[in-house]
Amino acid sequence: MLLRYHPWQEINDIQRQLERLFTDKIPNESLERELIKSPAAELKETDEAIYLRLELPGMSAKDLDIQVTKNSVSITGERKNSSHSQAEGVTKSEFFYGKFQRVIPLPSHVQNTQVVADYQDGILSLTLPKVQAEQNKVVKVNLG
Repeated sequence: MLLRYHPWQEINDIQRQLERLFTDKIPNESLERELIKSPAAELKETDEAIYLRLELPGMSAKDLDIQVTKNSVSITGERKNSSHSQAEGVTKSEFFYGKFQRVIPLPSHVQNTQVVADYQDGILSLTLPKVQAEQNKVVKVNLG
């Protein structure tokens, strides 16, 4: 029996498999959603203080809870869905709505009673002054 070889059929099969790979749901979607929930942070350290900035677009200050210990900052919040439309149609959204929490360990001890916070344009800025002992911390290194 003689079978005809159809190379285009194999190419079409490979193309369908690739399309399915990119259109099927990601197996680790829950992990991806967890990463999306956590706000992006930027940390800068100087001799006097630690400056922490977090991206929290679309949040109001009353929906945020910020707690500072001597060695970490915890931010908890909830983004509420404000667009409840009765219009017909389908809405596809990649926005995350719901609760989130992020705990950021600090590289040095801070005076948690002296924290200064500012929230503008979706950016939370925290100035965390270092403990005096941390500011003047000098370590002598002996060679042999």
